[in-house]
Amino acid sequence: MSKDVRLVAWVRGRVQGVGFRWFTRAKALEIGGLSGFALNLGDGRVQVVAEGSRERCEGLLDWLQTGDTPGHVDGVTEIWDTPRGGYDGFAIR
Repeated sequence: MSKDVRLVAWVRGRVQGVGFRWFTRAKALEIGGLSGFALNLGDGRVQVVAEGSRERCEGLLDWLQTGDTPGHVDGVTEIWDTPRGGYDGFAIR
């Protein structure tokens, strides 16, 4: 049995105004078992918070780093934490 984790990732690059949050939500739903959100930040980055199994969160992180994302990703910084819960599915904020 896999213990749930919380992934917080900050995605740098040309990731706003290109459908990045929508595609991130779609990928999270495709992976399944993830809850959280994608949020545009004022400095041009997108913050992605995902909670679920470590394997599924790593799948989303791998896609953020190397997948066929819209726009252009220059880099991703991530931290891992204990899930906080309270999310209803995976949202775009």
